[in-house]
Formats: sequence, C-alpha cells, structure tokens
Amino acid sequence: MASKLPKTTLNLKQFLLRQEVLKLYRDIFKTLRKVPDEKTRLELRDWARVDFRNNKHHKDESVIKSMLHYGKKSLKDLQRTLALSES
Repeated sequence: MASKLPKTTLNLKQFLLRQEVLKLYRDIFKTLRKVPDEKTRLELRDWARVDFRNNKHHKDESVIKSMLHYGKKSLKDLQRTLALSES
C-alpha cells in the first residue's frame, strides 16, 4: 500500500528546523525596520533576501543548524549596533 503523504512531506525535525529558519527571517526583517538610513536598510534587506535564497537548497541538518547559529549571531550584533546608535 502506497503512502498517502506527498513526497515532499517534512519529518518533525525538518519541520521544526524550517520554523526556526522562518522565525529568524522574520526577526531579521523586523529589526531592519529600525535601521534609520533608508539606503542602508534597503541594502541590508536585499542582502538578507539573497543570503536566504542562496542557501535554501541545503538539506543537511548540521549545515542548516550552523547557518542558523551564524544568522542568530549576526542578528544579535545588528540589534546591539542599533541599540547603541539610538542611545
């Protein structure tokens, strides 16, 4: 008997990892709204989109986790920089 699930169905680990990537993407764009200089904001937005698009083909869990770690670190650095510029 053939499975009724589509071939692209994610297992639980893949689903949770995907949710984590999407959350990072949304958090990055929420933070980018706070960048005061419009030109810089647009450049950072384009960079983030291209970076996510260029890496969406990865399937290896350890590679994705590594990129997530780097992305979260970069987001924290950006948030810290923005907080310093506001004070």
